[in-house]
Amino acid sequence: MKISDIDVDATLDHVRQQLKQDTSVSPSLRGAIELLLLIIPMLLGRVSANSRNSSKPPSQDPNREKKARAKSDRKPGGQQGRIGTTLVPTDDPDEIKVVTVDRRTLPRGHTFKPAGFEKRQVFDIDISRLVTEYRAEILVDDQGNRIVAPFPEAVKSSVQYGPAIKAHAAYLSLYQLLPYDRVREYFEDQLRIPLSVGSLVNFNKEAFDKAAPFEAWVKRQLIQSPVVHADETGINIGGKRHWLHCASNDTLTWLEPHQQRGHQAMDDIGILPHFAGTLCHDHWKPYYRYTDCDHSLCNAHHIRELQRVVEQDKHVWAERMQTLLCTMNDAVINAGGALTSEQVAGWRKAYRDCLKTAETECPPPDEAQRDGKRGRIKRTTARNLLERLRDFEDDVLRFLDHPQVPFTNNQGERDIRMVKVQQKISGCFRSEEGAQTFCRVRSYLSTARKQNISASEAMTSLFNGGPLPFVNEGDHTK
Repeated sequence: MKISDIDVDATLDHVRQQLKQDTSVSPSLRGAIELLLLIIPMLLGRVSANSRNSSKPPSQDPNREKKARAKSDRKPGGQQGRIGTTLVPTDDPDEIKVVTVDRRTLPRGHTFKPAGFEKRQVFDIDISRLVTEYRAEILVDDQGNRIVAPFPEAVKSSVQYGPAIKAHAAYLSLYQLLPYDRVREYFEDQLRIPLSVGSLVNFNKEAFDKAAPFEAWVKRQLIQSPVVHADETGINIGGKRHWLHCASNDTLTWLEPHQQRGHQAMDDIGILPHFAGTLCHDHWKPYYRYTDCDHSLCNAHHIRELQRVVEQDKHVWAERMQTLLCTMNDAVINAGGALTSEQVAGWRKAYRDCLKTAETECPPPDEAQRDGKRGRIKRTTARNLLERLRDFEDDVLRFLDHPQVPFTNNQGERDIRMVKVQQKISGCFRSEEGAQTFCRVRSYLSTARKQNISASEAMTSLFNGGPLPFVNEGDHTK
């Protein structure tokens, strides 16, 4: 590690050698110095970590250096050929207002006759409540016996909320991430509908129960998928650390909270133990416990780690590897997602040659430093990265010859991002039940969006009690 052209690792090694040779140092002072020698690299590593050279998210790196956008010859605004979004006149307007010519303004001495209309349309919204009253007819026979027409099955109380209100409230809470009090204020201010926080909680719980068939369906679909992205992140539930696990691809999303981060949680969720396709992840070791599937490592993580080696250790091989990986990705994209076997062999050779030259610049630790200790000698961060790229070559380069395998695990990271936003807004989930409710319904809405169904439409379908819009009828759990 180098900071301001100072080789910190070499300096610390020099201090260790001096400490080893100096027999006049007391045991207590020696122990304190050795502790400081351990802490210094850890602190420097944290200080020098940013969103460009580590997994630190940009939200925690507000002072990061932002690249200036390259100047372009294009004019501002929409470019020619783009597919824009604009209002289009409708053939069936809800209301027609005819604007007539004031006859008093017509010039004298001329005769005018109607010749049609010039049309202009104004799109607006009408926010209002809709109260439907059901009146069940009562019949009485000559003996005073009453017969009352049955109400619809869904109408159970003298006054109740309809499915549209429930769907809209749950949509605002679970998709737009509005806090309960703000949803309540919206209904009272805009719709003149009183709504308690307890009712909102019940609406979300009802959405959770109605989405149960989706959970069984999406897990089966993910198990049968050729590619699954996996990721996990920490969440706060009731003030305690939990973990959010994600399994997804470009058409499906499943999120689930768990008390643990490792393989026990993944086994309990029940997707990865039965998956046999290609699993994309960021090299979290528990993923490698699943041997029935292939693995593909996230090269966005590799590029950031290589950037750290370039900045702190000034290693040339790391910069070359960065360029090589990006060039490989461009070649795959330009080839339409698939390279020939000869092209793949050429890129693999270039990859191995780069790592071979790195051995000179970043050699393994000297076995003479073992000093009687057993086990693996500690490596530098750069050396660990080099050996990982070397030992997991197939998983790093799987995107070269598998068109369905992406270059990064960005899909999985995108699918958990909104949960992190929810945590920033609310601070935590108050209970495990609340976290499970949020994750199941959020997974349902995310999948709907990937299936080109709006979140609002998907939530309305959920509360109306019909088949889920993108789940095959035969796949529903009874």
